[in-house]
Amino acid sequence: MIPGSLYVVATPIGNLGDASPRAIEALRAADLIACEDTRTSRTLLARHAIPARTVALHEHNERATAAKLLQAMHAGKNVALISDAGTPALSDPGALLVGQAHRAGIRVIPIPGPSAAVAAFSASGFPAERFLFAGFLPAGRSARRKALDALGLPWPVILYEAPHRVLKTLEDLAERFGVAREVVIAREHRQQGEFVLVLAPGESRSAQTLEAERVLEALLEALAPSEAARLAARITGIPRSVLYRRALERAK
Repeated sequence: MIPGSLYVVATPIGNLGDASPRAIEALRAADLIACEDTRTSRTLLARHAIPARTVALHEHNERATAAKLLQAMHAGKNVALISDAGTPALSDPGALLVGQAHRAGIRVIPIPGPSAAVAAFSASGFPAERFLFAGFLPAGRSARRKALDALGLPWPVILYEAPHRVLKTLEDLAERFGVAREVVIAREHRQQGEFVLVLAPGESRSAQTLEAERVLEALLEALAPSEAARLAARITGIPRSVLYRRALERAK
């Protein structure tokens, strides 16, 4: 029997009119539609009178559901993978299913379309030949601040954030990179749904960082970590919080 195919279908991120004709055609042709949340996807499917059977595929059941979907595709069924909005498997469930489909010899066909990360970047106005998509930061504040230390880059950084954490994350961004560093805040509408934050390119800080490390190390020979970090921050311009964490790491 000829196996079916897996269609990875991008869906609208706020305006149902953004669904492409090819995406609608793929959803109509699918025998099964794997949805992040069947209740959310029902609105799009009803809008286009798409009667296909839906199957929930989310972070809590992805492994078990992927196995069943692979069986269906081996039996000749076509499966469409969609997320609640945007491009599947991009900080959303689906990557495991896609990877298993490749390994099983199933044909994977992407149907490109809306992507919250790319849409936000294109509207940011930050000129750059490259960007970093960092997805969701850790939920805990200490881990989140530590993760930000790796994002001091000379090109834009794209982040996703939940509504209940977005204000805290913006505070952490301001503390880590300074209030002069621009951030574009993109959202679907009002303060609901996930936010996209686009951090403006930073200046190349490699030389500055090396100098800060040298100054901090010298100060730590005579001062406590908190005082060494305070003075190193005044001398080098690197945020005190960053230098203090590094001072504690050196002290260990």
